[in-house]
Amino acid sequence: MKKILGLDLGTTSIGWAYVHEAEERDSKESKIIKTGVRVVPLSSDEQTSYEKGQGITINADRTLKRQARRNLFRYKLRKKAVIEILSKIGFVDKDTPLTETGKDTTFETHRLRAMAVTKKIGKPEFARVLLAINKKRGYKSSRKTNSSEEGSLVDGMEVAKHLDKENITPGQFTFQLLHKKAKA
Repeated sequence: MKKILGLDLGTTSIGWAYVHEAEERDSKESKIIKTGVRVVPLSSDEQTSYEKGQGITINADRTLKRQARRNLFRYKLRKKAVIEILSKIGFVDKDTPLTETGKDTTFETHRLRAMAVTKKIGKPEFARVLLAINKKRGYKSSRKTNSSEEGSLVDGMEVAKHLDKENITPGQFTFQLLHKKAKA
């Protein structure tokens, strides 16, 4: 007699069976000794999601948090590398302010970025512009938008056409939008 323990490992349950199997296939001596299942209960949040018809992914929240930690870690590595290079080539020193502190500093960084296209800016200002680009890098279309209108503005070809028609850079365009918003 062979003794077999069979397991069925699922995402929300574990099934098992303990069987005695006869040596000969045609024999009727084979029998199931005991079977069972252990269901992993859902948390209240998972239960609510299940009742609403949403897919149950227990690890999705952990995955999102891990991704956020990785993104933050990579951002800090990039920032550190940029600052090291900028200090090595003499653009910044230990006393150079590199962060956006105070009121309207983001607006000021965008103004510097837009101005750098047509006029010369200083090395510390250029360093701030580079760090701001590093901070706000990526495609805005992959970020969540507050309204469908905002998303279509970012994703549409109208922005590219406007940049081409006005012969301006994306930084200058962003500065114009911020400037209009500040006046409104």
